[in-house]
Amino acid sequence: MTGLILIGAVLMTVSCAMNPVTGRPDLMLVSKEDEIKLGQQTDAGVTGEYGLYTDQRLTGYVDEMGQRLGKLSHRPELDWHFKILDASVVNAFAAPGGYVYFTRGILATLNSEAELAGIMGHEIGHVTARHSAQQISKAKMAQFGLVGVTVGLSILGIPGLSSLAEFGVGVLFLKFSRDNEREADSLAVEYATKAGYDASQMADFFETLQRMDSKSDRSGLPSWFSTHPSPEDRELSIRAQSKQMQQKMGLKDAKIDREDYLRVIDGLIYGDDPRQGHVEGGFYYHPRMRLQFPVPAEWKVNDTRDAVQMVSKNKDAVILFSGAPGTTPSDAAQKYVSKAGARVLKSDEVHVNGLLARRVVSDVTGKDGTINVMSFFIQKEKEIFQFHGLSSQRLFPQYESLFDSTMNGFRELSDPKKINVQPNRIRTRFTKKRSSIENALRALGVPDHRLKDMVVLNGGTPGQNIPANTLLKVVE
Repeated sequence: MTGLILIGAVLMTVSCAMNPVTGRPDLMLVSKEDEIKLGQQTDAGVTGEYGLYTDQRLTGYVDEMGQRLGKLSHRPELDWHFKILDASVVNAFAAPGGYVYFTRGILATLNSEAELAGIMGHEIGHVTARHSAQQISKAKMAQFGLVGVTVGLSILGIPGLSSLAEFGVGVLFLKFSRDNEREADSLAVEYATKAGYDASQMADFFETLQRMDSKSDRSGLPSWFSTHPSPEDRELSIRAQSKQMQQKMGLKDAKIDREDYLRVIDGLIYGDDPRQGHVEGGFYYHPRMRLQFPVPAEWKVNDTRDAVQMVSKNKDAVILFSGAPGTTPSDAAQKYVSKAGARVLKSDEVHVNGLLARRVVSDVTGKDGTINVMSFFIQKEKEIFQFHGLSSQRLFPQYESLFDSTMNGFRELSDPKKINVQPNRIRTRFTKKRSSIENALRALGVPDHRLKDMVVLNGGTPGQNIPANTLLKVVE
């Protein structure tokens, strides 16, 4: 009993942290130092898993604006970091400790500096109000239970218990509450207005998102509304707060800066980059690695930086393709068997379109049962690539020949058209005369079947009149 009282006293002492935004104490199991450490850990995982968009001009532009808003926030002392992820999905994220990420997809969708300032202020707001730290604290409290003994022991330095590191990149996908979102919206209005921008433009962006069909991209990153639950009357509230904040600060002629922003994103890659791998005509092509292989009909493909995942229509079989550790196919096969604890049923040396390979059929037993796996380890020059076809023991015979034919279809890519493929890019063009947005886009070369998407991409509405000399986005 004395020990539990001591643990409770320690827990109460460390849990009362002052919220930088409200000035009120919060129940918090994450210190500022731990928050910064978690942000550093998350950043390493994010940049490694999703990759950064390497456009120095655009990266510098985003970082410069972010640093300005960060200094105007409730936590100007933080070492702020603003980065662009090489992903086509429309989203932005904040990690604890001052790390803010924008996908190139969201930058392509924004239509002004004021919109960017609003979204940036929103993510900064999640950091300044310590929303991620709050969510982590709640998750840890739920994990530790009502007694709180595990929390107490961890605080007292007993090793072997859970740590912040276990959250990793997953911290980006913690679900914020609608109250968190309302607070982040209010802080976005405050920070953007302090920087001289018309924060009501953020509401225009949210209305654009409502008209878009954006769920995720091949990186696996979700879209905005999957990670940011939308409060009721969000747009109306943002517009009202923006008007009030401008009056409070005496801000007249608030900046929108549409043309300046569109000029900066001219040339931005739009959509998935085929140079990093793409599916076309039933085949997967990777121009940079100069390889190709067939994709089973009606199978869904998810192409991440680390692996290509192919899932059957009934979701009862999977084929995984990636690089493999090892110096030879046999060496790579042995490493797989050892790491997976696989029981080898068959192993033989084969050749796949002139490339030396090792084929292994095995079963792997885990906590949910046993699965059968067909694996190919293929040597292409100095690199080893691996396929794994997985299914239940009952269904494996049904998929075995499909696994084998898919993996035997691996070959070197030699078609110059596939090797030299280029991504779509955002291009900005001025209109020549006043017309509807549809006719303006037609005059800029947009085909009819793309008009609806391009109207939304420009933040427009059907039938909207566009003056002459208006800068619009097109995709080339």
